[in-house]
Parts: sequence; structure tokens; C-alpha cells
Amino acid sequence: MTIEHVTVFGGTGFLGRRIVRRLTDARLTARIACRNPQAAAETAPAQEIETVAADIRRPEQVAEAIQGSDAAVNAVSLYAESARVRFDAVHVAGAETLARACSAAGLQRLVHVSGIGSDPASESLYIRCRGVGERRVRDAFDGSVIVRPSVMFGEGDAFLSQLADLLRRVPAMPLFGTGETRLQPVCADDVAEGICRILISAEAPQAVYEFAGPKVYSYTELLRAVMEITGHRRPLIPFPFALWDMTAAAAAILPSPPIARSQVDLMRADTLPSGDWPGLEALGVTPTDMEAAARAYLR
Repeated sequence: MTIEHVTVFGGTGFLGRRIVRRLTDARLTARIACRNPQAAAETAPAQEIETVAADIRRPEQVAEAIQGSDAAVNAVSLYAESARVRFDAVHVAGAETLARACSAAGLQRLVHVSGIGSDPASESLYIRCRGVGERRVRDAFDGSVIVRPSVMFGEGDAFLSQLADLLRRVPAMPLFGTGETRLQPVCADDVAEGICRILISAEAPQAVYEFAGPKVYSYTELLRAVMEITGHRRPLIPFPFALWDMTAAAAAILPSPPIARSQVDLMRADTLPSGDWPGLEALGVTPTDMEAAARAYLR
């Protein structure tokens, strides 16, 4: 099997940009499919990258976007719903639409980016939609591979950079609950590299991969690491999840909410690999140390 042309849905996003870069570095032809082609052109000025207008919720646009491709990547993400865009439309129906289109067009491979902890039985709408979306993708296309990253970090992220910005501006830092939730953050560049290797591998990939970094942190430990890197030390204050729910609900009316209900839901439980599926190491990728990488862009 030879893959030469890959269409990346969500190719202008935080992870999608990195995937496109890795594909072109591997001398593959990359096509960015997104709702705003102008944004794609600005993100990917390289001549070897194509851009096409496509909304993953519209079957006819999806089918046109993957024409001539050997494989596709679904890196579309939605963390906060709006009146116009809902979780099920993107993470369930949109994911299934792309998988069915890939099957009908005879593509060799589809990488569907989900997340560690995705669960079709979850009480959280966001987490449940991600889990249902995975199942729909697997049912629709035999050549699909599910990639579940842990929370991702990297330059331009909405994770460590946001925490560092908050530490600069607030006198005390609220914890999620008591701050005991455990995370295993993964570098977005490592995730992109792993996805690229799945696509170009001559061997059949596993059905699911769980990508995580080399170290487990409690949320409290993670905040202390960020404070050490930035030099902005603040008291850490326990903050009940019930109050976080109220805060996220109130923030939802804002054009750009500083906290979304989905983010609160993700912090209720540990975000760690299950151990049932291979990770980055199985693809020959050594996970990047979070603190070493963060020093390069948080300061």
C-alpha cells in the first residue's frame, strides 16, 4: 500500500497545522479541507499544499474534498457548542459522514482524532459524543484508525499557555476540585508525527492508539510546574466542581468563553491511557518532556 495524497479536515487547527507540516516533510501531498479556504492559504503557504472549502457536516462537500486522495485525517475539534454548531453534528454525524465518504471513494486509510477517555456511555455530552463518533467511524469504514491523544501542549496551545496567562493575571489560582485529577500531557508535535507514521506505514496499523507524554501529573503538580517555569507563583485554592459548572454555564453566553463545560467535564476524571492500546513508542516516537518543551515557549 502506498499513500501519497492525504486530505486533512481541520488542517488549520492547533493539531491539524502540525499534521499538515509533518506530511509535507515526509514528501506527501497534503490537502487542507476547512470551512475557510483563506485561513488555510494563510496557514499553509507551501506550494505542495492544496486547499479546499469543505464543511464536515455536508456530505457533498466532504465527498468532493477527498477526491483523488489515498487517505484522510479527521482533526476537526469542537470544545464549546453554539446555536449553530453542536457536538453531535461534528463529533458524531460529521465523523460518520467522512468515514462513509472514505469507504465509498475507496480510500486506503482514515485517521480519526478523538481523545483519551472518550466514552459513548458518559454522562458528559461532549465525552459521550466523542465516544459515539469513534464507534460510528469504525462501523462505517474498515480502514479507519482511532487516535486518542491526552491533553496536548505546544506553542500556541490553549492549555499551558492559558494557564501561564492566568497565573500572570490572578492573585490566586483555582483548582478543579482538590486538584487531584491526574493528567499525562502529550506534545502536539509528537501526536502529529505519530499520525504521519500511521499513514505512511506499509504495515497494517492497530485499530486504536492512545498517545500520552512521558509523565503523569496531578493538576496541582502541573500548576506548580508551570509556576516554576514562568516564575509566577500563586496560592492554589480548591474550587468545587459545582461552582465550575456554574461558571462554565455563565460563560457560555460570551462570544469566546474562557471556560467551557466540556473542559470542566474532562477534569472530573483522570486522563490517562487505558493500557489496552499502543502508544507513541509503538510507532518509534519518543514522547517529549512537557517541562523541557514548555520552557521554550512559556517564557
